[in-house]
Amino acid sequence: MTALENTITERIDRITKMSADYYVPAPPIPRSCKIELTGRCNFACAFCARSLLLRDQKDMDRALYSRLIRELHDAGVHDLGFFHLGESFMVSWLPEAIQEANDVGFGLTFLTTNGSLSTGKRVEACMEAGLQSLKFSLNYADKQQFVDIARVKGDLFDVMVNNIKDAYRVREAGGYRCQLSASYITYDEDQGERMQALIYELDPFLDEIYELPLYNQADLMTEEEQSRGWVPSAGNRGRKDMMRAPLPCWVLFTEAHISWQGQLAACCFDHNITFDMGNLKEMSFKEAWHSEAFQKLRAASLAKDVRGTPCENCVVGG
Repeated sequence: MTALENTITERIDRITKMSADYYVPAPPIPRSCKIELTGRCNFACAFCARSLLLRDQKDMDRALYSRLIRELHDAGVHDLGFFHLGESFMVSWLPEAIQEANDVGFGLTFLTTNGSLSTGKRVEACMEAGLQSLKFSLNYADKQQFVDIARVKGDLFDVMVNNIKDAYRVREAGGYRCQLSASYITYDEDQGERMQALIYELDPFLDEIYELPLYNQADLMTEEEQSRGWVPSAGNRGRKDMMRAPLPCWVLFTEAHISWQGQLAACCFDHNITFDMGNLKEMSFKEAWHSEAFQKLRAASLAKDVRGTPCENCVVGG
């Protein structure tokens, strides 16, 4: 495999670390954008507010997708991710979406998956289409924890593990230029230790494995989560080994998030459409990125006073 210029953690840190020119209410076009091909997911994870069904969960219209990726590229977006809150391997045209984005000319195409549907055949189709980074959400130390947290049949844990190994075999056999990585959530101080056996098993098949804090999902943490003794981190502070201050929140400035409905979301955890900054069916991406509502929210974040905004509870939660 031909190595990419940066590791996934280096790319994440570049996005979460706001450079000086982004500290303004109307920042430059972001380097990275995640576009949601579907709001659906086959897991019902206890840590994820998606399972609360606070919004419709359907697939993006393909014509809208085609229009938006051209707008994003022309505006200056460099990195394109094919996910937001749903599981993109549920979408039959995922490889075609990747191929089209690469044909348009994005510098990096990436994807995060829960791993249960990413069979070797499907991963090969994505790599053949030009996918450059595939990350697995490895949020379960073993089958028992998988059943408890993902709330699906335990057999899928073995499927997920085998799919990770198959992705490596596919990449090596085809010589594809695609980084393979995984992240895991540290629900409590013991989770890292619980993960060690699985990390040892999968380390030969992955280029990088890293930790994430438990996010409070824009303060949508449920009573069930609280009863588990989990303590979420306020806001979105990046990966665990490179935590940022909650305010100003980098998500508002350096990465765009587009829902399957075509709404530009200010938050990566916009499960209930309270962070809607513009309908991209009615306005351009540039217009929405610099909309009055978005500039007002960013100004509050820069002032570190988000009282009365959609960010208020997220920042103080946890």
